[in-house]
Amino acid sequence: MLVNENPLLAEAAALGKCYKVMDLICEKCMKQRDMNEVLAMKMHYISCIFQKCINFLNEGENKLDTLIKSLLKGRASDGFPVYQEKIIRESIRKFPYCEATLLQQLVRSIAPVEIGSDPTAFSVLTQAITGQVGFVDVEFCTTCGEKGASKRCSVCKMVIYCDQTCQKTHWFAHKKMCKSLKDVYEKQQSDAAKHKSQEEKNGKLDVNSNHVNEDQPEAEVGIAQENSTPDDSVEGEREPGDEAGLARAQDAPTGPQLSEE
Repeated sequence: MLVNENPLLAEAAALGKCYKVMDLICEKCMKQRDMNEVLAMKMHYISCIFQKCINFLNEGENKLDTLIKSLLKGRASDGFPVYQEKIIRESIRKFPYCEATLLQQLVRSIAPVEIGSDPTAFSVLTQAITGQVGFVDVEFCTTCGEKGASKRCSVCKMVIYCDQTCQKTHWFAHKKMCKSLKDVYEKQQSDAAKHKSQEEKNGKLDVNSNHVNEDQPEAEVGIAQENSTPDDSVEGEREPGDEAGLARAQDAPTGPQLSEE
């Protein structure tokens, strides 16, 4: 989209010079003493995109709208941009420095994953370039990939854009999936509400259970008192000699006693 919006770049000759500069920067990043694999991968990826633009222009396309639509077009089943995924994977495979640690990490992350599953090549590459681990609280525009997008489709609320320009550009693909995404969103909200209600209900049950457990020891004491044996009763029969002992206990002084010297 950046190339398409700049007339000076939207020519094969200009793009040819640009991608060669990107390749030189990539080479310098890898061969300098303080190697910078992240910047090298970024320059390489931009170079691949420029070359893809040149191919479309050389095939007789006066504008790059066809390439943009191909990158945004999603498959019929779930709207996943298959062509975009393939372009990114191809760019990573073409990185010329096979010994690079970053390349090996990207390949290990992407190679076992089927196209359409997570993590996508876009998410893995973006994480490697920007350093956003797990993309916590970070949203990307569905159309241009810009970080920090905050505007959602007002119907499905599942797709995010930078502005109305990106939304209009993506509408040709999104309109086929908008209704089904709306159903998914509503189901997610319904499930979340049910889960929250169940947690609150379980919390109340736990509180009531704790009250029952706290009252249980007192009940046991009461039962023990009711089942006490006759021998422990005050009115039980006294054995011979008990009256004398009781009298001596009544005559005995109370409190601390002083010892005689």
